[in-house]
Amino acid sequence: MKGLKIGFLTTDNRQANRQYDNPQPWFGTAPAALLQGLAGLPEVEIHVVSCTQRPMDSSPEKLAENIWFHSLHVPKLGWLRTGYQGCIRAMRRKIREIAPDIVHGQGTERDCALGAIFSGFPNVVTIHGNMRLVAKVTRARPFTFDWLAARLEAFTVPRTDGVICITEYTRQAVAGDNVRTWVVPNAVDGAFFSIEPAPESPPVILCVAWVSVRKNQNAFIRALERLPEKSSFRLLCVGPADEEDPYVREFKELVATRPWIEHINWADRPALRERFRTATLLALPSLEENCPMVVLEAMAAGVPVVAARVGGVPDLIEDGKTGLLCDPLDEGSMAEAVARLLRQPGLASSLVESARHKALEVFHPLRIARRHVEIYREVLSNPA
Repeated sequence: MKGLKIGFLTTDNRQANRQYDNPQPWFGTAPAALLQGLAGLPEVEIHVVSCTQRPMDSSPEKLAENIWFHSLHVPKLGWLRTGYQGCIRAMRRKIREIAPDIVHGQGTERDCALGAIFSGFPNVVTIHGNMRLVAKVTRARPFTFDWLAARLEAFTVPRTDGVICITEYTRQAVAGDNVRTWVVPNAVDGAFFSIEPAPESPPVILCVAWVSVRKNQNAFIRALERLPEKSSFRLLCVGPADEEDPYVREFKELVATRPWIEHINWADRPALRERFRTATLLALPSLEENCPMVVLEAMAAGVPVVAARVGGVPDLIEDGKTGLLCDPLDEGSMAEAVARLLRQPGLASSLVESARHKALEVFHPLRIARRHVEIYREVLSNPA
């Protein structure tokens, strides 16, 4: 079978986090796990292309035996304020030089989907965050990031040769915009499958997310106050928090006045794996989600999950079999789901066993990588 050359457009988080002195590029958890799987397929040649606002001369030439990396310097003017025109042009020049068979844009939030559709090559786009739905839930004001990203998504989705949807929820959301869609969930970093759980005592409830209205941490904290055992567990919230956001200020107040809550601003993936190892359960009380990586990672790591019955979450978790679902608008529902897992260790063990089996069968990086290669070949054999 003929090998494939793939242009893989994704965000280099050194730019997002202004870590220009870091010699090693790093990507979102889902693209990174997919690349991990693609590294195990020697028949494909991957060229990862990312833009930064400063030159990154120290970047490695290769990320794996079959994965090359290209860092493109694009001045600040070429980014969001000009509709990513600088990024689009820089990516197009590099893609023409690489001459791949197909281009894959990771995410519709920033420049990657735009780079794919304007590349001049057959292309597909993965939707990670349903930005139009996110903008609706957050009531995004005009010209805010969510508002602009929603419009970028509306522009790119009809113009690509196909949309990879990580849940059925997303497929339904874009069905009217593009006739060719596939449902392929995110891959999970293989390291999460090797975690040996050792829960701490008292129990630790782990909540990993940006502190925001959409992630719904404040209502979840109030829900936990309904539990008579609140003195016998800890809530550990892990995620960035914008101090200027009124919602975050309320969150900080709740944390400061409740000794059973701890907030950590962020943790890298190795540190997060250690948090999973010692956690009793993972809670995700969001108001809107697509395919949250922390849920998949918890399933792979053997941590029982309580998650909101919203968006694409029911595509990932079968209530009562691989996790528990709750209503994020009902404090009683959230409290009851958490209480069941704290009081019924047998239920927690049963959920973990089923969830780990599903994660291995469905979310393993090699499996997801092979499915992507099938999609690339389908597009090339039947161009739009």
